[in-house]
Amino acid sequence: MKVLLLTHGSRGDVQPFAALAAGLTGAGHEVVLAAPASSAAVAEPFCARVFPLDDGTNKLVADRAAWEAVERNFRGLRGKRLGLRLLRRNRVAMERVFGDLAALARATADAGGVDLVVHQVNVPGHAIAEVLGVPAVPVCLQPFWVPTPSFPDPLFPYPLPAALNRASYASTRTFVRALTGSPARFRREGLGLPRRRHAHDPLRRPDGGRAPVLQAFSRHVLPPRAWYPEPVHTPGFFFLPPAPWTPPADLAGFLAAGEPPVYLGFGSMVGSDPARTGQVVAAALRATGVRAIVALGRGGIRPEGLGHNVFCLTEAPHDWLFPRMAAVVHHGGAGTTAAALAAGRPQVVCPFMFDQPFFGRRLFALGVAPPPQPLRELTAEGLARAIGAAVEGTLPARARELGELIRAEDGVGHAVKVLEALG
Repeated sequence: MKVLLLTHGSRGDVQPFAALAAGLTGAGHEVVLAAPASSAAVAEPFCARVFPLDDGTNKLVADRAAWEAVERNFRGLRGKRLGLRLLRRNRVAMERVFGDLAALARATADAGGVDLVVHQVNVPGHAIAEVLGVPAVPVCLQPFWVPTPSFPDPLFPYPLPAALNRASYASTRTFVRALTGSPARFRREGLGLPRRRHAHDPLRRPDGGRAPVLQAFSRHVLPPRAWYPEPVHTPGFFFLPPAPWTPPADLAGFLAAGEPPVYLGFGSMVGSDPARTGQVVAAALRATGVRAIVALGRGGIRPEGLGHNVFCLTEAPHDWLFPRMAAVVHHGGAGTTAAALAAGRPQVVCPFMFDQPFFGRRLFALGVAPPPQPLRELTAEGLARAIGAAVEGTLPARARELGELIRAEDGVGHAVKVLEALG
């Protein structure tokens, strides 16, 4: 097959598609991947071609007002005012992304087309597949896209009776549509497609039937007895194949010099007050006295004040680093959560937004993490207690058990078989 993969967002949104590209290429298929320019390179070794898209909303990472709006969950007058500003800025930022996607659709058609389009669910790949006359398969990286009666939309902010669980998922779809702009305009002006029923629903085929869906996460992290309709597949997380990596001498020396350290990093999450976050982290590490590896990332964490037991890290592969840690402190993104689960290490989740509070609650319920420490409420005392709880008691043993289950899944392999059956 010739397969077109489409994704957008942070590196955490690109890496699962790079893993899927590796699986497809290894099975003998030709892969073209479109991804934001800032992180598209992660997929280059596994693709015949990588098409860089405009970075769009990634350019807003330093917008403190946008972070504040999300952290407030748009509460109050200020939250709503900031939310409206965020919506306007996001829509403008996404216009160039939609332009690049339209150009990609035309270039793909001119080059002879593809057999299958596989796209992140919030990227309008189903419309591009309609132009090309091939099946589309949405990929969900989080469990708030496909409605299920088993639990409410993880992003829905209020408690609900179980009878309304399925209905609650309409809120996320409405929010994403408001955030990214008009899909009708993209269909009409960008792709020249006519209006039709279900045109903006990526979970439905053009004939109205249910589209096949891949959920790129493990059923082991879901609430018990979670049920999804056919043809929804939940094969497990999509992990990149292991690659040899040699640590720099100073990192190797730090690891060899004592007990396994605690990892702490928040990825691309910076929050509305990164300086305060950095101060809280530094105070918590000083209070615990644990050996730690701190990923500086884009946030406010700085080397100053972290203490003498801390190694400051610029970059290292999670699949190499996490198995060498005593615990993993992170923001709760799906990719970091998956890597820490596979490593069999206890975790501390400091959620910022979107799916992160859900993963924090689930890891606590599964017995591999203490209660989440939300960014808005983060204190040095609370973070220090959580780190202590993560490395003691029953959490490490339970994390090892769950890690075995996660590693036994072959998410990419099962996904490739699903796609081959369709193609």
